[in-house]
Amino acid sequence: MTMPEPAYHERFGWLERKNDDFPYYRGLPVSLTGWQWLVIILSVFIGFAFILFPPQFLRGPVSALIPVLLFPAIPLATLAWFAPAGWTALFRRLQGTDFLWMIFFAILNIVVALIMGSVLIAVLETTKNAGVAGLVDQSSFDRLMFFIRSIPQLFGEEVFSILPFLALLWFFARRGMSRRLSIIISALLVALLFAAAHLPTYGYNIVQAIGGVGVARIVLLLPYIMTKNIWVSTGSHILNDWFSFGLAIVSAERMITQG
Repeated sequence: MTMPEPAYHERFGWLERKNDDFPYYRGLPVSLTGWQWLVIILSVFIGFAFILFPPQFLRGPVSALIPVLLFPAIPLATLAWFAPAGWTALFRRLQGTDFLWMIFFAILNIVVALIMGSVLIAVLETTKNAGVAGLVDQSSFDRLMFFIRSIPQLFGEEVFSILPFLALLWFFARRGMSRRLSIIISALLVALLFAAAHLPTYGYNIVQAIGGVGVARIVLLLPYIMTKNIWVSTGSHILNDWFSFGLAIVSAERMITQG
């Protein structure tokens, strides 16, 4: 089923690029059925399970690369199985301005994170990200491997977010919901999903996960909504997290030196 091109008033003209639209939800470049979307979403969670519960023999500095590679590979392979001629619609050729948008949205998210972090610290007891905090005690090699592993893992987090986002767009479109409202509700639901996935990281602090990670997910979804290109949102995500990782290492080492 192919749906008509969205009208101008259904687009976020200030954000979305002209003559472009999200894939799949209106039958372009291919149509996906409800049960195919269910299998794709199931594969998203299977990929995530390799991150959440990696086998013991895949927890070394180098072997831990395998679970983070499987994280995005499993859902993408499932999408390619159902849409062999259209699965690459998630990826677009990068334009020169895309690199600037990566930087812009990374900086925007850092600013938003600082504001939300200050608010959360003021109103409740927050939990540190144990994985990032543990970087301080690691060797240079382990840190290097951490940064290398973070590239496919952060790409996997984009797959983990964008495929459910597109599935929700498909679901709402077939129920007659307006495109704008579908995008807003889908983004909010994906933010909740992303926050829930990070609950173990933050000691199951629900408020911190939603107020910190959930809000960050909305900001980092904006470059995909703008460009329809997963490479752009992934680039923003990597820049944002690498800045956070580096800042945590520098701050901790400075405290140790001053102490």
